[in-house]
Amino acid sequence: MKSGKEEFLEVLSKYQGIVYKVSLVYFKNKSDREDNFQEIIYQLWKSFPSIKNQDSIGSWIYAVSINTSISRVKKVSRIEYREAVPEIPDRSDLFDHISKNESLQLLLNAIHNLEDVDKSIMLLYLEEKSYDEIADIIGISKSNVGVRINRAKETLKQNVRIQSHGK
Repeated sequence: MKSGKEEFLEVLSKYQGIVYKVSLVYFKNKSDREDNFQEIIYQLWKSFPSIKNQDSIGSWIYAVSINTSISRVKKVSRIEYREAVPEIPDRSDLFDHISKNESLQLLLNAIHNLEDVDKSIMLLYLEEKSYDEIADIIGISKSNVGVRINRAKETLKQNVRIQSHGK
């Protein structure tokens, strides 16, 4: 029988890409992304014992990651005590890969200019989540998801066009 720590590390190993991507969408600075990554891991660790439905663990990780990131963006810095979080297994540096790819960097810069909720929606959309899944994770209606995706696509097109002409 596995301990809670072992189960958590297995889940984290399988789904850590979600945490990387969410951090990448919300934070431009590598240091801020890494801090946010750690905060998300802490929040996941803290709430892991209460997860009931193992079938929706990916959606749960998205929801915790997005909510933590939005809170971190809005929160004024303050010092808090944190219990120790287990070490994260084998981190690949997705951040460096994306920063070296010019097309991905243009898209990422355009996404950074979206409102927080729209950043989350576009991340989930790019991850090929269904409108129903996006609505469940974000907490809005399916029709609102469609409207926001269409508006965000137009904004992204304009932002990418502006960035690519500025070079």
